[in-house]
Amino acid sequence: MTERVWRPGRPVDLRATLGALVRGPYDPVQGFDGNVFWTAARTPQGPGTLALDGTPDAITARAWGSGADWLLDRVPALLGAGDDWSGLDLSRDPGLRAVAHRYRGLRLCRTERVMDALVPAILEQRVTHAEARRAWVGLVRRYGEPAPGPRAGLFVPPAPEALLAVPTWTWHRLGVDLARSRAVRAVATVATRLRECVSLPGDAARARLRAVPGVGEWTAAETTVRALGDPDALSVGDFHLAHLVVHYFTGRARGTDEEMAALLAPWAGQRARIVSLIAHSGVRPPRFGPRFAANDIRAV
Repeated sequence: MTERVWRPGRPVDLRATLGALVRGPYDPVQGFDGNVFWTAARTPQGPGTLALDGTPDAITARAWGSGADWLLDRVPALLGAGDDWSGLDLSRDPGLRAVAHRYRGLRLCRTERVMDALVPAILEQRVTHAEARRAWVGLVRRYGEPAPGPRAGLFVPPAPEALLAVPTWTWHRLGVDLARSRAVRAVATVATRLRECVSLPGDAARARLRAVPGVGEWTAAETTVRALGDPDALSVGDFHLAHLVVHYFTGRARGTDEEMAALLAPWAGQRARIVSLIAHSGVRPPRFGPRFAANDIRAV
């Protein structure tokens, strides 16, 4: 085990900054245990586990495995050290300004782990959260590997070659349809090229991701906002997000992607930051009508 302490010189809110990485309460790759954030990764140096805790002003990072140093080197970026909000003008919206003050430790995280963000995003395409999370848990536990260190039940995500080896019938048993399984295979085939996205600007990284069959605008944005801390990533095609943004600004219960884009236009280049503030505002649109129905293909 290797340990380092990072003193960021500003408050850090672990839960607000890293919460978006966690795919539900049973995510086998990362999550919170009390105030400690745990994550496992397949780094260029090998598998590693990272645990983060401490105070808002001093973060203690502990790591295990051959990937320990790689993970520790990236703790500042993971916690938003490169996410500069100084140019974010909130003067037009006192509500957002109040949220930013309340969550002074909120930043966009940057994992630099493209595949770890991309594969679960593909599994979330056009299905309920419950279906996607069940598929992710099953995939990781079957094709990943136990993470190094003391955290029981933590797994390193599957390597690209392991994803390519998943047979069709296993995808079916996991509840993953043909379109999504093909998309996972497509990104696994070009994983090396996709990892290079960490050195690209957000728009170029999203364009490279969208060049892969099965990866659209929504999936690309969901990936770059986590892996790159992309400040302008906007998940177009997510009707929940469109409803949330439109409701926040207008009070209407429902909205469209076009309306969302127009409302966020004053913050072009920083839209992901505004969306993050809205998500932490506590404002939610009313829920009514039939919910998106699960379509469990495992029984087919």
